[in-house]
Amino acid sequence: MGRYIGPVVRIDRRLGVVVSGKRSAPKILSRRNFPPGQHGRLKGRRRKLTEYGIRLMEKQKLKFLYGGIREKQFKRYFDEASKAKGNTGQVLLQLLERRLDNVVYRLGFASTRRQARQWVAHGHFLVNGKKVDIPSYRVEVGDIIEVKPTSRDIPQLLENLQNIDPRSIPPWLELDKDHFRGKVIDLPREVELEVPVNLQYIIEFYSRV
Repeated sequence: MGRYIGPVVRIDRRLGVVVSGKRSAPKILSRRNFPPGQHGRLKGRRRKLTEYGIRLMEKQKLKFLYGGIREKQFKRYFDEASKAKGNTGQVLLQLLERRLDNVVYRLGFASTRRQARQWVAHGHFLVNGKKVDIPSYRVEVGDIIEVKPTSRDIPQLLENLQNIDPRSIPPWLELDKDHFRGKVIDLPREVELEVPVNLQYIIEFYSRV
């Protein structure tokens, strides 16, 4: 399955929560609180999901929350997490958090993970002084992530940095706003998601397929 490239707010409406990070999404969701499409209204109520559908929905929420990761790649993350020591759900979150596009987003350079993925793919970021244009690149403790000098005048990036709340930077990252760089000072431990996701349901979903 390819990556979804349609309107991201349709995904928010489909899932019933804001996973796109788009600022206008909460207003649209409150105004049109039903799935998209000609049959979306269903007399003003959402269709009751099956047990399988509930678990599928949780998996989709996490996939799209992290920028719309392809199913094949997401399944690889899950398989790796399930083989690792510790809680599978928490390990899965830690692997997703260490993606370069997510780190760019968490540091406040980008306003959404989709924007971060696009900027990374366009080569606007360096890791330890070398250009990395792979959004799924996994960062390690000690890595320095910085905006390429020739990209530091992007208006949206400057606006994002100006509006960043230092308290929103997770404790495993360190931001040096003046020098357009951040550092990975630890591995992500307790990951706080923007929307509630039932990780156990995701584990159950993959155990059934």
